Amino acid sequence: MRQEQSREIIKELLASQIQAVLATQSQHQPYTSLMTFAETDDLSQLLFATYRATYKYSNLMDNGRAALLIDNRTCQASDHYDGIAVTAVGSVAEVPEEQRSLLLPLYLEKHPSLADFVLAPDCALLSLQVEHYYLVSQFQNVVVLPMDQ
Repeated sequence: MRQEQSREIIKELLASQIQAVLATQSQHQPYTSLMTFAETDDLSQLLFATYRATYKYSNLMDNGRAALLIDNRTCQASDHYDGIAVTAVGSVAEVPEEQRSLLLPLYLEKHPSLADFVLAPDCALLSLQVEHYYLVSQFQNVVVLPMDQ
């Protein structure tokens, strides 16, 4: 599969899904969370929000390395071969105030019902700066898409 084709598959999957599984770690212990997310058009950033008083936020402030898993499973046996899963790996940071006005509308466009949540004073808008996407299809075909290309 060519890089351009992989990028298009990833873009379509991200646009079609509203939730992802966030993986963080603390003291060598993994921790996962179901999150809503939004993507930038160039796929370089995945945005998500959480209250600052959560384990995931604390974990990310201690160690910003994280992964987000997005897939199109239907919980049917056909998912083994027809399903697509993408893991985005990179570093997470809170969106700086000067970029918030540019990125917050992307998140709210995808999740308008979460406006009160993401606009709350104790809620952080976070960005995963994607270094690599790992695209898994047909059960075991893996394509790595570096974002520096």
